[in-house]
Amino acid sequence: MSAFTPPFDDHVTVKLHDMAGISSDEDVVADGIFESDTEKIIKVSDHTTSTSLEPSHNQQLNNVVEIVVRNPNANRAVNEISNRTKYATVAILLFINLINYMDRFTVAGVLLEIEKYYKISDSESGLLQTSFIMSYMILSPIFGYLGDRYNRTVIMRVGIIFWSGITLASSFVPKNLFGVFLFTRGLVGVGEASYSTIAPTIIADIFSKDMRTKMLAIFYFAIPVGSGLGYVVGAQVAKALGAWQWALRVTPALGVVSVGLLTILVREPSRGAADGGTHLGNTSWFADLKYLVKNKSFMWSSLGFTCVAFATGALALWAPKFMVLSIKIQNASPDADPVDDATIALIFGAITCAAGFAGVAIGAQSARMLRKKYPNADPLICAFGLMSSMPFLFIALVVSRYSTPLTWVLIFIGMTLICLNWSLVADILLYVVIPTRRSTAEAFQILMSHLLGDAGSPYLIGVLSDAVRGDHPAKVTIYEYPSLQYAMFITAFMCVLGGGAFLAASLYVVKDKKAAEKYSTTGVEPPDSDTSSSETSSVVSAPVRNEIT
Repeated sequence: MSAFTPPFDDHVTVKLHDMAGISSDEDVVADGIFESDTEKIIKVSDHTTSTSLEPSHNQQLNNVVEIVVRNPNANRAVNEISNRTKYATVAILLFINLINYMDRFTVAGVLLEIEKYYKISDSESGLLQTSFIMSYMILSPIFGYLGDRYNRTVIMRVGIIFWSGITLASSFVPKNLFGVFLFTRGLVGVGEASYSTIAPTIIADIFSKDMRTKMLAIFYFAIPVGSGLGYVVGAQVAKALGAWQWALRVTPALGVVSVGLLTILVREPSRGAADGGTHLGNTSWFADLKYLVKNKSFMWSSLGFTCVAFATGALALWAPKFMVLSIKIQNASPDADPVDDATIALIFGAITCAAGFAGVAIGAQSARMLRKKYPNADPLICAFGLMSSMPFLFIALVVSRYSTPLTWVLIFIGMTLICLNWSLVADILLYVVIPTRRSTAEAFQILMSHLLGDAGSPYLIGVLSDAVRGDHPAKVTIYEYPSLQYAMFITAFMCVLGGGAFLAASLYVVKDKKAAEKYSTTGVEPPDSDTSSSETSSVVSAPVRNEIT
């Protein structure tokens, strides 16, 4: 037997009692295999090499040991996609994420025109973002469940087609049907939920470690850049064509292009291929949720990201209008030049793009440099960014009455610091959660961050603004500016809370990362897990770790 070649696939389980062996004195060996034949390939669950088959130990392992099969095809799942296809996949997902956020913030770039067209108040304006976020967060768990079990590229294609069609349809809603326009904006969240919960997991399945961090940083450039382009393109297209509705007709055309690129160039990778977790199977949805709730670094980082979503959601919708009001306050004399709303949206969009490039790049590079010395660097960088952004945002709101250039500079610094966390939060999720639960984790984080974050913050800011203004007439700058200013102070406070949550995550992230890595490669549950043995057996289709010679 010593020279046999095992006819195994990449992942197999070998039970000792299935193999009959005869000892040198012709006695039948009870466990059916010679110790001398296996002493170099038998490994026990805690990764220590075993050179003996003690009955007590075999009984503890239920007579099943982990065989390390040195198979040159062991990483076939990783290598089945060429490097060119991998990079093309990231580029296409980046493009889709870009138009995703362009579409989301186009409305903010033409908000004043929409208010005039439908004759709505600040609180009703806030509902435009809230309705979208509500459907987005409610449907995310459904797509997270599907994304962990079915072909992800097909799900994304269907979702993008739906979202593009609804966005185009919303641009034709007449002025007496604001409720219908609000409903269509809500339906856009259906399509976006199908994409946002799935795309990061595809990147995680084709890249690992530092390369994954780099690719996620590139992918998440689309959030601030796409948001900024939403303001710029929306405002400038509306200005050039004379109607705000045209701003909503740009992203649907790009959506059709993205579906074609997905169909032709993007391949579905094996789940867990980059982490050696292709042998993992699915458990029930409730078992997945129990696993996530017990994952402390995931929960704390999700809470921190919820605070980010609250602040950025409110700023994204209200900051352009606030800046218009602040300039009107400064130019209160009758001879002052009128404020061009499109120009303000252009400036704010450019600042958002620049802050996004700087913040995401600095955050990702800082993490790669500091991880070698500080394993919990990722959540610490997130905490630093949020806490240090607070004074800049607060002071920007205060000085906006006196100096527009200084306000723009402070907003840029504050947003750059907030953007340090975009790619790092995603990276934390992907390395503390096992591959077959990542889409569900993405969906859970989206649900949590939007439910408690930007689903309500735009509307809350609008309600607070209306409440502070009281009985004073609406659309009068001297009343509207201070009321909106006081309402927006809450965004700076939420940044402090978010920083505290990331500090808490830093206490657990190293332990949770190691547990996820061990689970992915061996199927060994974390020590505090209470998943039943039947569920564990369905998670691990074969507890074998392949190694490349």
